[in-house]
Amino acid sequence: MKNTYSYVDALNEVLSTAILTDQCREKLTALRDQTAKRNATKSTKPTKAQVENERLRAVAVSALKAFGGAHTVSEIMALDAQLSELTNQKVSALLNAAVSAGEVIKTVEKRKSYFRAA
Repeated sequence: MKNTYSYVDALNEVLSTAILTDQCREKLTALRDQTAKRNATKSTKPTKAQVENERLRAVAVSALKAFGGAHTVSEIMALDAQLSELTNQKVSALLNAAVSAGEVIKTVEKRKSYFRAA
């Protein structure tokens, strides 16, 4: 059973259960086919920014693995030249994404976040 109820599902239901004029049925059928075609051609390819963020996240994780221990965002930025060109907020976001992916462990001591490789 589907978790979502799409426009195509709704149009299929109306077309199969409602008493419609021929003209209305024709328009709804065309709308259903157009919607289904548009959904089928949607791209699932990642954007340039997503690809770059994945690459930078891998750089941050490999820097943590290479140097070991727990480090703050500022310390991690100093570990790698590519990361030093980024802002603290960007590196923090990359590290938090790595935490969500299970690649990095985050600990907080006295309101200061420390990251280490998982």
